Parts: sequence; structure tokens; C-alpha cells
Amino acid sequence: MTKFILLAVAAAALAAPAFAGDPAAGEAAFKKCKACHSVIGADGTEIQKGGKTGPNLYGVIGRAVASDPDFKYGDGLLAAGATGAVWDEASLAAYVADPSAWVQQTSGDAAAKSKMSFKLASGGEDVAAYLASVAQ
Repeated sequence: MTKFILLAVAAAALAAPAFAGDPAAGEAAFKKCKACHSVIGADGTEIQKGGKTGPNLYGVIGRAVASDPDFKYGDGLLAAGATGAVWDEASLAAYVADPSAWVQQTSGDAAAKSKMSFKLASGGEDVAAYLASVAQ
């Protein structure tokens, strides 16, 4: 009976989504991103006022990597985008944790770099969940 319960618990854990960020915590953590990024809705609504060094992050989840027509991306992200990669919450969280490592892995080019030098050591999954929530 104990084995059955353990197997049921393990199966339930594996069936649950492996990625679960907290949008409320992500909104607070986004303060670290505002120096370079803003979140401006498709209708022009300013959700998060921020810098213009990085692209507008409204709708980033589900968008092809390096596809914002209003932003000039570096070669590393362009190479990652050329693979057909699309931002999802997990990939965005991995990117903000170590941008150049993510670009290298995604593009397949060990020399590729990201222009984003900031690393978000923790909370990336929350920021990704927040960005997904504002564009729904």
C-alpha cells in the first residue's frame, strides 16, 4: 500500500507543470529590469515605465526570439532567433539567469554573446510569469 501511495504522489508530481512562477513576485522583481526595459501594451498603455536600452517586453512570451521590429538586436540573439526559438516562460527565465550562456546554447555558437550583461540570479521564473500575465 505504501508503494502505491508513493507511486501516486510521484505520478502527480510529474504530471504537474514543472514551471510555475509567481506573477505578483515577478511584478516586484521587474523593478530590477526597468532600467533597460519597459512594458507597453499594443494599444500604447504604459504598464511598466522603463528604459529603452532593451526591447519592450509586452507580449514577449510566445513571441519569436529577436523579433521586435522596433529594436536592434545583437548578433547573438539574432543567431538564437534564426533557429526558430520562441520565448516561453522557461526559456526567458533561463535567459535572464545567464544571457550569454542561453544564447550560446540556443544558437549552437559557443562564441555567441548577449548584449544583456545583467544577470537575474533569482526570480527569473517569477518575472516570466508576470510578463505572461500582463499580455493576456
